Amino acid sequence: MTPTNGFEVVTLKVRRYAAGYELRYETWDHGEGPVPITAAYTPAGDYIGNPRDAYFLVVKKGIAPEKIARESNVCSIGYCKREWKWYGWSHRAIFGFGIGARVKKGDCAAESLKVGFTAKTLADAKRIAVAFARSVS
Repeated sequence: MTPTNGFEVVTLKVRRYAAGYELRYETWDHGEGPVPITAAYTPAGDYIGNPRDAYFLVVKKGIAPEKIARESNVCSIGYCKREWKWYGWSHRAIFGFGIGARVKKGDCAAESLKVGFTAKTLADAKRIAVAFARSVS
């Protein structure tokens, strides 16, 4: 059993996919009895989300999910090699940012980056994706 965010998590079965993620069939219990859950994780054990979201991100979009911060255990950004874009997402929204992406007034990323910030490199695009993911989570 692994305690996660106040839950006792018991992994019953793991199914690994060549695409780069795994589904874990688990029970989560926060004191009211175990609840069966199927959750998607990276091979390193970082939470991606439900199986449908993982399939969309990894297989359909070609995104390699990552965590925003080392202390986090949830992936909310990722890089797509075929588009040369960094994506940010939550359960509410997803958006990709490449070189040339610009933060405009009213954008979610404008909460933590200056309006007019333009991605000149992929590292800049990643900064916008991080700001976007934080703002929509």
